[in-house]
Amino acid sequence: MEQDSLATVTALVVVVSAVLYIVETFLRRDDPAGRVWALGFLSGLVTTLFYLVWATEPESWWAVAGGNAMFVASTGLLWLGCRRYNEKSMTVPAVVVVAAAVAAAAAALLEGPDGGDWAGALWMFVPLCVFAALAALATRQGALRHAPTAAALTCAFAGEAAFYAGRTAAFVTAGPESELFRTWFGTEAASVLTVVLTITTVVGTSVLRAARTGLRGQATREGARATSGIRSRREFDADLAQAVQDARRHGEQIAVFVVRLEELDYIATAFGIELADELIAEGRAAVLRSTPALAVVGEQDDDLLAIMTTVRSSAEARRLGMAMYRELFDAFNAASGGVLPSLGVGIAVGSARGQDAPTLLADARAAAERAASSVASAVLVAEPSA
Repeated sequence: MEQDSLATVTALVVVVSAVLYIVETFLRRDDPAGRVWALGFLSGLVTTLFYLVWATEPESWWAVAGGNAMFVASTGLLWLGCRRYNEKSMTVPAVVVVAAAVAAAAAALLEGPDGGDWAGALWMFVPLCVFAALAALATRQGALRHAPTAAALTCAFAGEAAFYAGRTAAFVTAGPESELFRTWFGTEAASVLTVVLTITTVVGTSVLRAARTGLRGQATREGARATSGIRSRREFDADLAQAVQDARRHGEQIAVFVVRLEELDYIATAFGIELADELIAEGRAAVLRSTPALAVVGEQDDDLLAIMTTVRSSAEARRLGMAMYRELFDAFNAASGGVLPSLGVGIAVGSARGQDAPTLLADARAAAERAASSVASAVLVAEPSA
């Protein structure tokens, strides 16, 4: 009865968490990573349904194959969601996840009704271990590396990888009926782990997508860009490269500004996504108000804004940066009544003979990152790269 109660609690946690996440995905605008994570939670829900069929109808041995396949797909999709959040390639990893899920189902089906509870188990344990380890690694890379809430996902995925590595070793060396396996890697231990992992991943991915949704929501769609005066990254990068070449020919200096906002995920969690969205909208409007008439404003990765314009000196660039910062600060304060994100403005200035466009942009991004976390100054001018 105790095991049945634990299985019921596990099923309820998985089903309720998955349903809430999936419903929220459909009710609100969302980024691509959120949709992939939603598919992962949907796969977890289907996994639970398959195993419930097997538990209530033991002659339905095929349900074990379905459950094993969807379990592998669930963890694989959570890994793919992390890759999508980091804007890494998806094609080959997606094929690997599909192949692993199919292999898990095929292994159970080949053993047939005589396979019992552990039909095709190794073909499920090994992919779960590998995908969880890859997901943990993905949370320490790219954009996720800079998100504080991703640390919880790292711990969760690393814990899952360690558990299934131990479970695989115990299954091979001692067998599923051994005291070692039943005590430390049996159904009860797996159920507790599933509950903890489900809660952690739902909360962690919800916070991550809340910040990403606010930053990459409707304001970044193509039509909104055209009306807001904010160009796409590709357009901005092309304009910057051309502007640097023109500046060199005419002996002018190009200044690149990068505006960085941090802690929006905390604001979205504590005060709601609506306030975070409002801060984003006010910030974009403030940038457009504070830039010179002929300046170009564009998107960048990691939800930054970049601005380029010509200046006569680094001192003039800093004055423009300070004016931009004051406009942003006043706009945020008026919109939120004192709930302010961390704000940094980084500046890079290129001479007539100086840096190319990518270098200028990289220097400004680095300066903005330092400025956002600095207690001394929220506006920093980067030293020219060698």
